[in-house]
Amino acid sequence: MSFFSKFFTSDKKDNLDKGLEKTRSSVFEKITRAVAGKSKLDEQALDEIEEALIMSDVGLETTVKIIEALETRVARDKVMGDGEMMSILYEIISGLMQHKDGSWEDFELPKTKGPYVSMVVGVNGVGKTTTIGKLAFQFKQKGYHVVLGAADTFRAAAIEQLQVWGERTGVPVIKQEMGSDPASVAFDTLQHAVSVGADLCIIDTAGRLHNKKNLMIELSKVRRVMQKVIPGAPHEVLLVLDGSTGQNALQQAKAFAEATQITSLAVTKLDGTAKGGVVIGISDQLNIPVKFIGVGEGLEDLQLFNPEAFASSLFQK
Repeated sequence: MSFFSKFFTSDKKDNLDKGLEKTRSSVFEKITRAVAGKSKLDEQALDEIEEALIMSDVGLETTVKIIEALETRVARDKVMGDGEMMSILYEIISGLMQHKDGSWEDFELPKTKGPYVSMVVGVNGVGKTTTIGKLAFQFKQKGYHVVLGAADTFRAAAIEQLQVWGERTGVPVIKQEMGSDPASVAFDTLQHAVSVGADLCIIDTAGRLHNKKNLMIELSKVRRVMQKVIPGAPHEVLLVLDGSTGQNALQQAKAFAEATQITSLAVTKLDGTAKGGVVIGISDQLNIPVKFIGVGEGLEDLQLFNPEAFASSLFQK
């Protein structure tokens, strides 16, 4: 039994392995071949490892950090053999994905006075509303009373899509008309959540990065209005990123971090791409923890991010 399996069931690990198959087969198997049968780490192996990491969108800065750490460990520990090299590489990469806040063990809410409020941001097309729907399902499965707020009023489709998810999961959705003030929707949602004694309130908000100043003003207003109902809200600002866009996802995260205070990340669509290494780069480059990853279409394919399990799937450990 692995040290993360206490909280990570075999079904979830199987789903994770399947979801990361493209990244593993197209990239990380190249790393395995690069060191196969070698008794020492030579320049050719280093070049092949570096190329494989960059191809998986780990990013140049993080790739350099991994290569330098690998060289240092191999030289210090007088490593001999491909098995030891791969183990060291696994330790380095899983270590880079650790965050000071630690890993979440299950879909458990922190204790707060009144509903826990999560404000979700992200540009169109990243899977933001789908992620919210899956979160509503997962938390409802844990027995929590969940309420959704359709504050992405810029697109009528966003409101309709959230309503569909609400009906699918049996979770109420508070909404207004397209073009309504997002802060007004957030206010109504929190008031409703308080009145019915909800445990969790998830607010879907817009993310129009082409005008960061307006985005900043809008999200700041939503925050202020929320705090009139629940002091300290939102307790979490979750940014949803599309993992299949690779390094573009990292750039989006940096841009959003400039516009508002992001506290956690969700990286989606990892099952359809060989760019899953971007999770390593995002974890390393940003001082924001990855909290959720999407590895499939199923309701339970949105998983809590576990660095050891993630690295284990990439290295087939």
